[in-house]
Amino acid sequence: MSLADLTFDRWRALDRDAAHRRAREAAQQVNGRLVDFDGGPRPGGSLYRAVIEREGQRFALIPGGEVRVGFDLEAWRPLPEQLDSYRTESLAAGFGFDDDLTDHLARYLTPRRSVTVPTMLMAVEPVEPEELPGEGRSVVESLAERGLRLPGPDEWEHACGAGAETLFRWGSACPLDRSPYGDSGAVAADGADHDRPADHRHRPNGFGLHISRDVYESEVTSDRGSVYGGDGGEAVCGGYGAFVSWLPLATANRNPGMAEFINGPEGEDMSDEFGVRPVLDLG
Repeated sequence: MSLADLTFDRWRALDRDAAHRRAREAAQQVNGRLVDFDGGPRPGGSLYRAVIEREGQRFALIPGGEVRVGFDLEAWRPLPEQLDSYRTESLAAGFGFDDDLTDHLARYLTPRRSVTVPTMLMAVEPVEPEELPGEGRSVVESLAERGLRLPGPDEWEHACGAGAETLFRWGSACPLDRSPYGDSGAVAADGADHDRPADHRHRPNGFGLHISRDVYESEVTSDRGSVYGGDGGEAVCGGYGAFVSWLPLATANRNPGMAEFINGPEGEDMSDEFGVRPVLDLG
């Protein structure tokens, strides 16, 4: 089985030794080296993190195939504290949001759907456009010079969620007593915050990516209308309410307002404010 045929379902069905062998094959194929491998059994099948270093940059192995992305709003029920935040903070402040929280989320979240994505390597950390080589070249041209490309929206969502069907990549809850940016949610050395609800933003996701962790870290995709991972701090700075401030970190939140800003006249000189997460295809 070639690496291009290593689907997400097949990856989750492998035992640890077999998964480690496939990760080493991926590293060899791109003239890189496997620098981190961990993971194990989880509900629905094993999930492993394989990080490969290539030309000084770290990439995570993202198995593809037919996968589910987006969010099922019809089946979702907000937690009591989330609904309370929306009603007492967001609606009460008179921002003109929809009275129904589900209707509000429907404006921002992509629907649950089946898609087919390739198996690929994706950068563990986003980079700023100004860090890419090739002065005077577009982001796409600079990436292509190195055999890289931008992720598509479906690819970004799959890579971020790693199979999770919850609102956020780490689960359904978010710590409303702290801000969704900076190091305000740093956990203790043993991985826990003993005094407050857990904040998983700074932990790697199921594939080993550092992603969807700070509302100021917006990431562009190959679709100019789909920006993920953050809203530039709009909700936080605007005082939209605690829960609404966390929503830009939802896996399926494509941030249409941010996309409109980036592609408008005011965003022309802001390209270095948005992250680029390079993709390297395996096939």
